[in-house]
Amino acid sequence: MKTFAALFACLLAVAPAWTQCRKTGEIDASKPEGLLLQKAGLEEDPAKKLALQQEFAAQYPKHEAAGWVNEQLLTAYVKAGDADKALAIGDVLAATPPECVEDSQTTLKAAELKKDPDLVLKWSNRTAEMAAKVVASAQPTEADEVENWKARVDYAKQVGTYADYSLYAMALGSTDPKKQTMLLDALEKRNPKSEYLAKAVDLRFVAYQKSGDNAKAVALAQQAAANGQPGEEMLLVLTDDAVKRKDRDKVHAYSAKLVETMSVKAKPEGVADADWTKRKNTILVYAYTTDGEQLFNDGKLAPADQELRKALPLIDDNYAGKPEILFFLGLANYKMEKAQDAVNFFKACAAFKSPFQVQANKNLVAIRAQYHGVK
Repeated sequence: MKTFAALFACLLAVAPAWTQCRKTGEIDASKPEGLLLQKAGLEEDPAKKLALQQEFAAQYPKHEAAGWVNEQLLTAYVKAGDADKALAIGDVLAATPPECVEDSQTTLKAAELKKDPDLVLKWSNRTAEMAAKVVASAQPTEADEVENWKARVDYAKQVGTYADYSLYAMALGSTDPKKQTMLLDALEKRNPKSEYLAKAVDLRFVAYQKSGDNAKAVALAQQAAANGQPGEEMLLVLTDDAVKRKDRDKVHAYSAKLVETMSVKAKPEGVADADWTKRKNTILVYAYTTDGEQLFNDGKLAPADQELRKALPLIDDNYAGKPEILFFLGLANYKMEKAQDAVNFFKACAAFKSPFQVQANKNLVAIRAQYHGVK
């Protein structure tokens, strides 16, 4: 990523002659405007050259060379980090023919300096549009023009890729999830096959969640699952969504995928062992419990019992969901006519103050009345 960004910074700084879209035309030094333009061209001091170009742009905005001078100013302002002046010049150039991919890309760099997602989106779209026009342009019929045309098309393709990158980079650097989704949704609309869209899957998923757009978060997670790339956060969302939709097959599939993922996933760098163990166990407990309760609801009691039992060693008495797990284990074992196991689970459940406590005690009384030998 860094190398790619550096490549385009280099292209901007030392653009070849054929990337200059606008021309000066004939310079008549016998006229004040021609003399001023000539002085600006000969001046070696950057600050003095800039002042002369500013003077020309202000005095002769309708001159044939005004566009070319404004291009020089645009590049100078971006190089100096003056985003506001660069953006103002970019707007001027955009309103005057010819339309140039070079101007758009340089103004996009100004928008990036400003760190404004809306401006980056505006100029990224314009730059991509201009680049596409160059790429789609007809090959010249004159042989001596073909090489320049090929080079310009190649340059435009790189600029188009950079326009995609600008949206990704802006989303990556933003802390506003709504702006992140705006940028990445725009990138998908413009180029669904962009390499940067693929890199932004996790970023986009989290942004959807934070912005409250659960439907898009689920859709993106489903797409990632179809491609075999879902992380545990996506799998958690997909499992929960399957439970809400009562899609038993998906509940089982996503729960199993969660267990598979967490069983082999290495501890992320920088995360403490205790924190990683807690997170890993929490996700595994969720997967075992969700799958176990679905199996119970499916009437598959023995598999339900097996899944729910797997969760117990991973939790302690502080886990809020423990009474529920114990209660379902009690029900499953009772239905399998394993009375003593059922009593043991209901007794353990009744020891906790929870919504299951009263019913667990009632179940204990009923089982002991039915099976006189249980303890």
